[in-house]
Amino acid sequence: AFPCHVDACHVDQEHRREFPILLLPAASSLHTRLSPPRRTMRSKHAPTLLSLAPLFVLALLLGVVALATVRSGWQQQQVGAPSILSSRTYGPDGTLSVRRPLYARSGLGKLFGGSAATSQYPIMGDEDIMSQKEHGTTMKPVQMELKYGCDRNTADRICCFNRHYAEHSGYFRTTKWLNEVDRTTETTYFDSVTGKPLFVAPRGRSFEDFLRESEVHGWPSFRDEEVVWENVRVLRDGETVSVDGTHLGHNLPDVKGNRYCINLVSVAGSPTV
Repeated sequence: AFPCHVDACHVDQEHRREFPILLLPAASSLHTRLSPPRRTMRSKHAPTLLSLAPLFVLALLLGVVALATVRSGWQQQQVGAPSILSSRTYGPDGTLSVRRPLYARSGLGKLFGGSAATSQYPIMGDEDIMSQKEHGTTMKPVQMELKYGCDRNTADRICCFNRHYAEHSGYFRTTKWLNEVDRTTETTYFDSVTGKPLFVAPRGRSFEDFLRESEVHGWPSFRDEEVVWENVRVLRDGETVSVDGTHLGHNLPDVKGNRYCINLVSVAGSPTV
């Protein structure tokens, strides 16, 4: 006779042989209760190498952009009228940092669609252009009457006694330029000191495109085809000047190519007879 309660773990070997059907289900049930659930070698939700490919590509692109940012050069510009500085753009010392993207001035320009690396422009000039003359880097002061209501003192300081500084971002909005410029045709911009033509814009684009780009960057922004290269040169550090020593601005290339970021006070002159 067998006890009323049969425990598969304690049935002796003799009785185990006689009741295989009774003991096996009980042992199986007990094993199920006591054993942890089985784990497969890989969860069905585990990511595969193929699914991670887009993340690798994104990381690579971010790395290229980070490299371009870290290694890009910085140029310092200071406002001509510090009374209306933008705290978002300018530092506590009144200077504006302008970054020249690495991809815009190196072989990476091709990767990002830029043409600066293959263009025949800008036409480079020697440092001697900006040597000291009778009135700073020019032979004489700026003209007495400048266009668009530009301030003469600011213009003379930026054009003749300056290599790195600029009128404040958006200065052109405080002048009469947008009210007086002819939006239906090309406008010639003259050297505020000599009266020589320096830029003709818009050329190859609409005035709206020219104005939109200028508003985005904060200064009138010209392209290669809008420069009168007979009278304009660019130095090794990007400084853009007239052949007579007038400081105009800087060449700050972007993915479209060379972009000449120019002070309005430097190109507000009238043509000389």
